[in-house]
Amino acid sequence: MTPLIQMNSNFNLNKKVMKNTVNTIIAISLALYSIISSAQRTDPKSQDKELGAVSWYRDYSTALKLSKEHNKPVLILFQEVPGCATCRNYGHNVLSNPLMTEVIQNEFIPLAIFNNKGGKDKDVLKIYKEPAWNNPVVRIVDYDGVDIVDRVGNDYSAQGLYRAMENALKVSKIEIPQYMMILAKELYGNINSRNKETYYSMYCFWSGEKLLGTQPGILNTEAGFMNGYEVVKVTYDSTALNINDLNSYANSQEMRPIKKDQSYRISSKDEDYYLKHSNYQYLPLSPLQRTLINSALGNRNDAQQYLSPQQMKWYAQSGKTDKILYLSPFGQAWKERMYSS
Repeated sequence: MTPLIQMNSNFNLNKKVMKNTVNTIIAISLALYSIISSAQRTDPKSQDKELGAVSWYRDYSTALKLSKEHNKPVLILFQEVPGCATCRNYGHNVLSNPLMTEVIQNEFIPLAIFNNKGGKDKDVLKIYKEPAWNNPVVRIVDYDGVDIVDRVGNDYSAQGLYRAMENALKVSKIEIPQYMMILAKELYGNINSRNKETYYSMYCFWSGEKLLGTQPGILNTEAGFMNGYEVVKVTYDSTALNINDLNSYANSQEMRPIKKDQSYRISSKDEDYYLKHSNYQYLPLSPLQRTLINSALGNRNDAQQYLSPQQMKWYAQSGKTDKILYLSPFGQAWKERMYSS
């Protein structure tokens, strides 16, 4: 082999070695970045119950940086971990609702600050003058760390947290997504003083569900039988829908109000007829989502508009081999689908 050929051969070999080395460094760097990034977030599968089902950031400066990069407010949870019954209940009752979790993680930068720890957590407490060893407090701030809306303290309801989130997005001039509006309708509509039921008989409860499901203020529809008639049980928010208006609409669609008696029974095989004949049956869905999607499918309208980002991903991946989840309790079905993926 001549010196020139040998030189070219060595050069090509060194070039190949260098390329492999660079690729190895890039692969290691990406792996380390992935590990570091994941370490910044809490894991809902194993985290303390006070944190609910939200995956939280734990570093204040990182959250502010991400807020600026993504144009999203930072939702700071000041929480005692481990904490008292109030803290645990807040995690279980407020921060574990699947749609609430989706809103916090998608529309905000979620940051958890432990109010019973030292170090960086204590530093953030000082910035906001938050007390240590306290019940849950939520503050929603911009990328400079300045409050966008009033501090949420001494209000441990899901409605209180939702109200603050909605106001923060409005102040920030960020559009309220459809799935967040669905969350609001269920949170407020299911308050006992507002939640009402009524029944309608008709020629076909498939049509009854798809038509009644279009009315504003409807929370849920259910196909059943009563006194030999096909009927639809309607649950609605009485502050958002007047019963006289609902009766008037029902009459225009050849349905009539009927008083419930002991003969009423649900028709499981006919309930949500259009939904159960679609791939939406494989998704965990809230009662209102089920009603809206079933109605949209029956009326040949867009049903995907009612899904959250995570549900959209699941829907795109759904198929006949998947387990039917829409009939299961929403939170339980969500966990099952989330942890199996």
